[in-house]
Amino acid sequence: MDGIEKIIDRISGDAQREIDDVLAQAQAEAEKITAQYQAQAQAEADEILARGEKAAVERGERLASVAQLECRKEVLRAKQEVIEEAFQLALDKLIQLPQQEYVSLLADLAVQASAKGNEKLIFSVADRAQVGKAVVVAANEKLGERGQLTLSQETRPMQGGFVLSDGVVEVNCTFETLVRLQRGALSTQVADMLFG
Repeated sequence: MDGIEKIIDRISGDAQREIDDVLAQAQAEAEKITAQYQAQAQAEADEILARGEKAAVERGERLASVAQLECRKEVLRAKQEVIEEAFQLALDKLIQLPQQEYVSLLADLAVQASAKGNEKLIFSVADRAQVGKAVVVAANEKLGERGQLTLSQETRPMQGGFVLSDGVVEVNCTFETLVRLQRGALSTQVADMLFG
């Protein structure tokens, strides 16, 4: 029986060696596959991380750009408010001129606006009572022989200045209108003086 046992032991040993070889190859193959998948997983993770970082940088740049745009809009809005205040101050200064300068200014405006010399001057209630006659007299003196301007009985709501009326044709010489018309032409110069 020794012979049979030796044969069985040898077969068993050979089988065990084959099993060990197969297991070793399987283990090596499993480690190789695991390493490949780990490398692939790491590459995908790195790619996802890189895309995320790139997206974060792009989002940050977009947010910074939006913030800069909002900042520029706020600065522009503030500048426009200051320019508006400058024109309102100009209007206030015109309205608050000393009476003699105010009459002289209105008389000059009437002379420039008058086409025929016989139009009517329409004032606000307060200006009609305080300076209306003086403006008409001063304007007629400046117009000379053709000076036949008259003071209208009609009044209109306005802050200063007048409306020159020749029946259906009117020339608006109110300070509000004159300042508004000059605003378009002078806004850039005012901005340069204020912010330049």
